[in-house]
Amino acid sequence: MALYAIGDLHLSLGVEKPMDVFGGNWVGYMEKLEEGLSVIGPEDTTVLLGDLSWALDLEGATPDFAWIDRIPGRKIILKGNHDYWWSTASKFYKFCEENGFSNQFILNNNHYEYEDWAICGTRGWFFEEERSGEHDEKVFKRELLRLEASLKSAGERPKMVFLHYPPRYKGYQCDEILELLNTYQVRRCFYGHLHGPSHKLAMEGLWDGVEFRLVAADFLDFKPFKVI
Repeated sequence: MALYAIGDLHLSLGVEKPMDVFGGNWVGYMEKLEEGLSVIGPEDTTVLLGDLSWALDLEGATPDFAWIDRIPGRKIILKGNHDYWWSTASKFYKFCEENGFSNQFILNNNHYEYEDWAICGTRGWFFEEERSGEHDEKVFKRELLRLEASLKSAGERPKMVFLHYPPRYKGYQCDEILELLNTYQVRRCFYGHLHGPSHKLAMEGLWDGVEFRLVAADFLDFKPFKVI
């Protein structure tokens, strides 16, 4: 039994937007994902950190979630900035039931257990007051509430947090999210979103008592990161 994490699959089986056009290691990324994810077994759990499908709605995302459904084991899904298909949890579970998809679960205001750990998280958000508007502030505050709700739901269990947006990278840190990690004694934090040249901005390792890891698919060469 193992816990894996990977984000930013950017599947496009239902829409014409393959990532191969960006060149580099994105060329042939679907085949790379197939091979990389083959290490996952039916007893494992995989956290998928957003930007999973380019589809604009659940119907258009059906081929992508059919592909995700073939990943063995439990899949825990959180939202990315390009997941326009995202709706409510109840609509997603109805969609899964109608299509015969199993073992796919939404991480949103809640947590999941893995051994002694609590898996917590939300999308997160970039927010810098001097460069953001009223809309960004509302989204940011909502994401803070969602993250705290997730952390609170876990009670006294040791916590690891999964976000789409990095809460810190070179030249930026989100003090409010980092404060929540400190308040709830989060031990490990995983994030995605950074691609290509932005990989060099990633901050990994131990910072203020929290271990940070970038798990965007292209950063991992399309192989899931083994958390435990």
